[in-house]
Amino acid sequence: MPDNPVRMNTDQWDETRDQLLEGQQKIITRVRSAWQGFKDFALRDNVLEIAVGLMLGAAFTLVVTSLISDVILPPLSLLPFMGKNLEEKFLVLKHGATHVRYETLKQAADDGAVTMAWGLFLNNLFHFLGLGLALYLLAQFYGWVSKDSIIKHTVRCAYCRKEISAKAKRCYLCTSWLDGREDYPRTALGT
Repeated sequence: MPDNPVRMNTDQWDETRDQLLEGQQKIITRVRSAWQGFKDFALRDNVLEIAVGLMLGAAFTLVVTSLISDVILPPLSLLPFMGKNLEEKFLVLKHGATHVRYETLKQAADDGAVTMAWGLFLNNLFHFLGLGLALYLLAQFYGWVSKDSIIKHTVRCAYCRKEISAKAKRCYLCTSWLDGREDYPRTALGT
């Protein structure tokens, strides 16, 4: 077996080295281009604003969910007709294999019973209404503080009956004037 199986002359070494350097430059150019594209996408103002908004929204949702689950709903379970946590209220539509009385929704599901979990539905409905009310109040507060309302009020166009901005002067759908100038009598001179 020879000591050096690859024997190349100086010109071949120079050509191989040049090809490697050229390939390295192409890779560096592609990586820089990909990085610049990622920066253009991810670091734009509105993408960062959306990311911050989503994180704040998730935290806000967590706080409102805790308020409803831990503060508002427990007193409701003290009502005489409730007896236990609201999310554990259910109606058995079809018994499972054992036909026993189920104390929890999990027991019924484990036995294969068909249930209507009306307590869980009401619990989720209270969460939805609580979160919606909290977001509405937050939007109202923001509009009061910044004098720029998030809530865009709408009216129905008198001609096409579609919802449009209350600040609009013309309907963007049917192009009619909202101040009623189509109803004014017109003369031959257009006045």
